[in-house]
Amino acid sequence: MTLLAIEWGSVGIKTLQFILSFSILVVLHELGHYFPAKWFKCRVEKFYLFFNPWFSLFKKKIGETEWGLGWVPFGGYVKIAGMVDESMDKEAMKLPPKPDEFRSKPAWQRLIIMLGGVTVNVVLAIVIFIGIMWKWGEEFLPAQNVKYGIVADSLGERIGLKDGDVILKVGDKPVRNAMKYAGEVILSNAHEMTVLRDGNEIKIAYNDELIKSLNKSRGEFFADIRVPFIIEEVSKGGGADKGGLLKEDKVIGVDSTATPFYNDFVKAVKSKSEKTVQVKILRNNDTLIKPVTLTKEGKLGVQRLSALSKLGFKSDTIHYTLAQSIPKGFEMCWTSLNRYVTGIGQLFNGKANPNDSLGSVISIGKVFPGVWDWEMFWTLTALFSIILAFMNVLPIPGLDGGHALFCIVEIITGKKPSDKFMEYAQMVGMVLLLGLMAYAMGLDIWRLFK
Repeated sequence: MTLLAIEWGSVGIKTLQFILSFSILVVLHELGHYFPAKWFKCRVEKFYLFFNPWFSLFKKKIGETEWGLGWVPFGGYVKIAGMVDESMDKEAMKLPPKPDEFRSKPAWQRLIIMLGGVTVNVVLAIVIFIGIMWKWGEEFLPAQNVKYGIVADSLGERIGLKDGDVILKVGDKPVRNAMKYAGEVILSNAHEMTVLRDGNEIKIAYNDELIKSLNKSRGEFFADIRVPFIIEEVSKGGGADKGGLLKEDKVIGVDSTATPFYNDFVKAVKSKSEKTVQVKILRNNDTLIKPVTLTKEGKLGVQRLSALSKLGFKSDTIHYTLAQSIPKGFEMCWTSLNRYVTGIGQLFNGKANPNDSLGSVISIGKVFPGVWDWEMFWTLTALFSIILAFMNVLPIPGLDGGHALFCIVEIITGKKPSDKFMEYAQMVGMVLLLGLMAYAMGLDIWRLFK
């Protein structure tokens, strides 16, 4: 990878979307702690978006609370007086408890404060999903509408898929959305799929190695929808432009090889980089042949038409009223959580390798599209809100779930853990979390250079 090969415009848009989404999630999560703390008359000393070791990008004290913007974009925090948190303010904890401190409040109040952030994240995800269903509805491509079948990539070919197959079922479950083949396989416990080939339904078996490989490749190299090669835009001064290719031309051949679909074209020019080839096209029902010099990467110098709707594929869209969107929003929240938990489970049952699946903010940022798409932005924000809620509720010291667990134990036993115990637990939890974050960041950096 070189710096010149990076599409910086796309990276910039991804980065902006990530920052906006992450800021929304963190601010609302921390407000979920802030408001219950204020309701129970706790003193909140700081409220920060992002962490601020050594210095802050911005800070202003309003009342008893310092509001600020840190420079390390890994989260945010509220510092509640009398609480053992990431600040590790041991000197303050040595002093006698004050009435407005967290440690002076009853366990049930402390439990509500600690679960406030997770609760807000779950509610936020539900509200976003409701809004998505009401605004855009639910679009999907039924399997029977994949009129040219699939393109079997390396992982698909390994299990016996062929170009032109139509995947009808994964296990006993019909494929509802043909644009999510890999996801259906990864999240299913099935070990066979039903495909339509030459008018006949056949069964194709696979094992957990396919799921492991799909997790490693993030769902790539399996199966794509097979489409014709229609030119959407010709790059000025490129080989296609000099050869006389035009917008809306349909590429159907290279030299003596027929290429009715885009994947056929890719195969035909695989070993012809920087060579001049004879490109056969259809233009206004006329067949023409144009000489085109390919780029070093074996490209024509065009942007191909990729929107399935413009290529004649008929997707279905279910539109919902506001009343219908509400239960659908709850359903999508639960389904998304279930899928995420299934993915976590695969780290422990051998279907996913942690080294392939773990990622930091770099991996999260790369998920966003290279163009601004509000529907995708809000969908990803809702998904990350659920993930943030799940991760924070885990009973690990240093996370909200760890503090909540100690409160629950205190409510049941009537015995409060000592401040010293809480300090040690917080320290162990922070070491574990920082170590995991550093490891995930290292994996992402390795992937970028690899």
